[in-house]
Amino acid sequence: MKYISCKIGGVTIGHGHPIAVQSMCDTDTLDIDASVAQCVALQKAGCQIIRLTTQGLRQVEALGQIKSRLRAMGIATPLVADIHFSADAALAAARVADKVRINPGNFSRDHAVAMEKFAQLLQVCRECGTAIRIGLNHGSLGERITSTWGDTPLGMVRAVMEWLQVCIDHDFYNLTLSLKSSNTKVMADAYRLLHKTMADELGMVFPLHVGVTEAGAGDTGRIKSAVGIGTLLREGIGDTIRVSLTENPVNEIPVAAMLRDLAGQKPVDGGSSFALSAATREEFLVKASYMIGPDLLDGRLDDFSLKATVAGRELSQAEVASFKDDLMQACRRRFTKPEYIACPGCGRTLYNIQSLLQQVMEATSEFAGVKIAVMGCIVNGPGEMADADFGYVGEGGGRVTLYKGKTPVMRGIPQEEGVEKLVKLIKDNI
Repeated sequence: MKYISCKIGGVTIGHGHPIAVQSMCDTDTLDIDASVAQCVALQKAGCQIIRLTTQGLRQVEALGQIKSRLRAMGIATPLVADIHFSADAALAAARVADKVRINPGNFSRDHAVAMEKFAQLLQVCRECGTAIRIGLNHGSLGERITSTWGDTPLGMVRAVMEWLQVCIDHDFYNLTLSLKSSNTKVMADAYRLLHKTMADELGMVFPLHVGVTEAGAGDTGRIKSAVGIGTLLREGIGDTIRVSLTENPVNEIPVAAMLRDLAGQKPVDGGSSFALSAATREEFLVKASYMIGPDLLDGRLDDFSLKATVAGRELSQAEVASFKDDLMQACRRRFTKPEYIACPGCGRTLYNIQSLLQQVMEATSEFAGVKIAVMGCIVNGPGEMADADFGYVGEGGGRVTLYKGKTPVMRGIPQEEGVEKLVKLIKDNI
């Protein structure tokens, strides 16, 4: 088997290299001072690759200034330009960033045009030594793929393999790939299938960027991330990881670092009884989810008992039961609470998504088993909230759109009325 490495500035990822921890700024990229400050904070926290939203040419120019400022400060952390729709922005960013994150299918509704634009990008990246991440998300596949393969892990894999073959045809190998989902089972199955498909069909494996997208915040965001990412890391799948929390992105780094340090470890076979000690609550959440979650997710375990000590104090039965409920839900085994799908926010987000998520959680706590998405902008919603029953999506200008499934049912709602109307929409439809 041939393993391909990807060089992103001074960081190399791939088989045989250390797992790299990364995150994404939630600042407006045009706010250069704020973006530089957040990059510095992320770097100090241990982030090894930093992504910034770069949706247009103005953001590309700002990214160049951010990079120059950081390099003048002696910070060499690679910067990734996050592109969604604009091929022109991608081509310009490839001359500035260390890596460009794209979904090539978004370059044009005409597949032939998208292919042509992608080929141009490969040429520029080759000339500039810029890496590429081809990133596809569950729920954002085009009709051309879903009509044949469905909105499934197999559809995700076939879509990314198509673009990967274009790269190989153009002799471009400085690549990493991702197939994210907010559903831990879909996410794990998609990455496993992609890893196997690359090996079986190509005889080579490209580096994988692993993460649970839109994981949310607090305990549940950490548990869900640890289950999805940890399941793959236990199997040796994953070369760079990002924990997506609807919080200050600096908070993502210690969680990702713990998962990186646990990679490859497997619990001692003790049946369905587990015991562990941790120095902090966060360490407990990550370790316990990593240790128990994968077997729940894959159906090898149906229930478990747990004794845990945190900072020298044994957790009560009620605390363990609350954790069990959250873990069972993260593993798609039992739903006792609402399920929240929330993006971490970025430079495209035009409202305080962290406080809004808390408002939504407080207002909807009664709806056990209902999947509710809170998305910062139309780029992330509805595509990245594929599993949601209902969604709250920012439009900008103080307005929001409410969704039932993937269908927008209320547009242009004033933000101050959004949560109340979301609650009514849920009550009227369950």
